[in-house]
Amino acid sequence: MTTDPKDELDRLSRALRERAPKPDPAAKRAALARSMENFDRLAKETDSQMRPSQDRPPKRAGFLTGVRHMFSYLTSKQALAVTTSAAALCIGLFIVLPQQQFGTVPAPVEQAPAPMPQPPVGASDEIARSEPAPMAEVAPAPAAGAPAARAKETRRLATPQAAQPQMMAEGAMADMAVGNMVAPSAAPADMIDLPFPPATDSEAFANEDANPVKVTAEEPVSTFSADIDTASYAVVRDSLMSGRLPPAEAVRIEEMVNYFPYGYPAPGPQDAAPFKASVEVMPTPWNAGTQLVRIGLQGRMPAIADRPALNLVFLIDTSGSMQDADKLPLLKQSLRMMLGQLRPEDQVAIVAYAGSAGEVLPPTHASDSAKILQALDRLDAGGSTNGAEGLELAYRTAESMTAEGEVSRILLATDGDFNVGISDPKGLEDYIARKRKAGTYLSVLGFGRGNLDDATMQALAQKGNGQAAYIDTLQEAQKVLVDQLSGALFPIADDVKLQVEWNPAKVAEYRLIGYETRALRREDFNNDKVDAGELGAGHSVTALYEVTAPDSPALLNDNLRYQSAGQAAKGASEELGFLRMRYKAPGEGASQLLETPILAGGAADDDARFAAAIAGFGQLLTGATYLGDWGWDDAIALAQSGKGADPFGYRAEAISLMRLAESLEAGGATATPQTPVPDDLR
Repeated sequence: MTTDPKDELDRLSRALRERAPKPDPAAKRAALARSMENFDRLAKETDSQMRPSQDRPPKRAGFLTGVRHMFSYLTSKQALAVTTSAAALCIGLFIVLPQQQFGTVPAPVEQAPAPMPQPPVGASDEIARSEPAPMAEVAPAPAAGAPAARAKETRRLATPQAAQPQMMAEGAMADMAVGNMVAPSAAPADMIDLPFPPATDSEAFANEDANPVKVTAEEPVSTFSADIDTASYAVVRDSLMSGRLPPAEAVRIEEMVNYFPYGYPAPGPQDAAPFKASVEVMPTPWNAGTQLVRIGLQGRMPAIADRPALNLVFLIDTSGSMQDADKLPLLKQSLRMMLGQLRPEDQVAIVAYAGSAGEVLPPTHASDSAKILQALDRLDAGGSTNGAEGLELAYRTAESMTAEGEVSRILLATDGDFNVGISDPKGLEDYIARKRKAGTYLSVLGFGRGNLDDATMQALAQKGNGQAAYIDTLQEAQKVLVDQLSGALFPIADDVKLQVEWNPAKVAEYRLIGYETRALRREDFNNDKVDAGELGAGHSVTALYEVTAPDSPALLNDNLRYQSAGQAAKGASEELGFLRMRYKAPGEGASQLLETPILAGGAADDDARFAAAIAGFGQLLTGATYLGDWGWDDAIALAQSGKGADPFGYRAEAISLMRLAESLEAGGATATPQTPVPDDLR
């Protein structure tokens, strides 16, 4: 009687759903015994029918004949019906059950991997170790410097892709066949999120430790050079706008204060000096026991029609590091705006350097703007930097353009990456100083971040009697190269030095806020061989001192045991101190002296309050220890009270930056450690 395949399938389905019976040891022994009897019987029946052969021993021939007999039995109609039904059921289960290990869609990294399938009980070691060759995937190597735990995670995620499910692993050949059918894509291993190596930061900033509080009786004289640079404020702004606090060494407080224009009185027609000094005394915002002395210098602004002809050489860094959008492209846009401020008789030349220097544009009158713009458009970044060779060519070009009474200026535009050609920074500075004495000044414009060598830029600008500025936006380019172009390019006073002698009867202690990199020795003030900063047309300089009276509870130093506390200077006892200033007319070798007393009293105006707020801003960024409990809210309130008219919006922007710095500090933001500055650039 023929068995219906449907009945067999139903019976098999019911058997799969029913609980498996517990194994019966007696039945197991009986089944094994019957199997052995059947095997022996089949072997005896086929032994007499085996064909003799030289390469087949009788025992092996009998075994293989039995195998053939088994396959012959399995290919009968009844056996085919049963096996076909069983195969259909297995395929159905394979399709319906979750296929977590066979899909090509990667599981999320954070999910735990599926457990590794185990070989069947009793399987040989060879089968247990076998893996399908087509499915074998090598886990991606962890990134250099990645933690060991991350590497372990990578291996753990990649390994299950090569493993075979237990239901398919009946032998090595079967494993390989199944692997060819369901081999997963290599995409999951490629999608593992490996850590990237940290970005390198080679920035270096020129700065020194903050000026300490000094005792007037021990050191009554303070001497420093004027400074009109503003680069530090722009770097601070760029850092804050990028969501990070600036490194403390990038904060030069005098440059932050001098970034803003103030309404100091300018010299009148009757004044022979090119600038005028004004002094104000006000209570210190962060210390009720001290006073803040503000010294302001305002340069004369000559009539534009009276200025001499300008010979301008653009020395442009076109090395590979200048390819970023905030470097060479921004530089081109900035110089385009500047060209509109030049007069027809002014001359422009362009020298580029990257590996080898070259003249991109020979001296050309500003009236030929189309030719100049075409030369700018041809500039492209690529190659290494050879700043020394570019400087030499720029100076030779400037000297060839100079005529009697004209002003020659080199504008070095770079990200500061002088990585080739400068083996002796001191020799380069001496070279620039010699050219300065010949009448060609050097200013430096910094662009971009990441490898900004602020220390080199500052050193070159100081030796070249020029200005160092950092341009991070077109608005900053407008301020430096358009609004303040005359001050940046036309000097009215060279080697400007300031010296304050404090009266110990009125001032027991004092502290100069900022100017750490501009400090001079006392004897340098009268030495005309010592270089100092320049003052440009219409420029202003601001310096702030915090002073403490002898009877103030805010004194930080005790009186000496063997020195009378009542000793006081005779004569002008009402003066807090005396201000002396020296300067040279451009091109002159001898300096001239200006003097004015520092008197107590007077009310602080908006400019004084705002300058104090910016000084406090800088000290908060550097973590100064002299502010007590005075914090961000106090600095913001003081800046708002001194905001004044603010026609260009500079002060409003500073207040916004203070708020941003407060939020970043509260959120735990930190500054990126910077590259130490070499001693020969300090």
